[in-house]
Amino acid sequence: MTYCAALNLKDGLVFASDSRTNAGVDHIATFRKMHLFQQPGERAIVLLNSGNLATTQSVISLLRTRTGHDGEHLLNVASLYDAARLVGETVREVVDRDTGQQASSIDFGCSFLVGGQIRGERPRLFNVYPQGNFIESSTDTPFFQIGESKYGKPILDRVIRHDTSMNEALKCLLISFDSTIRSNLSVGLPMETLRYRTDSFAELVPHRIDEGDEYFQQLRGRWASGLRQVFASLPDPDWFDED
Repeated sequence: MTYCAALNLKDGLVFASDSRTNAGVDHIATFRKMHLFQQPGERAIVLLNSGNLATTQSVISLLRTRTGHDGEHLLNVASLYDAARLVGETVREVVDRDTGQQASSIDFGCSFLVGGQIRGERPRLFNVYPQGNFIESSTDTPFFQIGESKYGKPILDRVIRHDTSMNEALKCLLISFDSTIRSNLSVGLPMETLRYRTDSFAELVPHRIDEGDEYFQQLRGRWASGLRQVFASLPDPDWFDED
């Protein structure tokens, strides 16, 4: 399992992904879930993935290989919509290929978040489903999650708005990941984060966070302490008899 989230905000895009794969408690490995396709000055495209590891690796491998060939690929599509469509088509291609070769009980499904900016249009963010279809974020729904999302969703729901600053959004994402890591062993560090400011078209360089990251440890400690303090300050229910 995994957890990835992406936010499309007024000032730009924010991404985060963990790196844990899990096929049982005795088979845990680390693989990147964040993949970059970029041409500085012209386009910046980020893919986050969850689901069947073999499927996602095949999809990414095909997308990368095809950037060196003629025909449509992620470095020449005209829009982010076309990028999301291409990712969805590649997902269906890989799943159709592999389901014809393997036992039907295997789940080959995977999901992708596709976000970024191509010169000539605004930043955009898409959620590509295992079936290959997709939806786009909006000002009312500025973030998407894939993978083990339920533990980290409440904090995002309470904090994130389209006009949330990128710094605030990144802090919120880190808290969302900390909550998920604490509640689910199939999600874990290291994680990668990335911020892309609108119209910058700068080279994308993810920031890696592991167990030794001082800021993340400080943030998770202060968040836990703050929650306990707020909880202790809440009034007791008045419909119970006092002891």
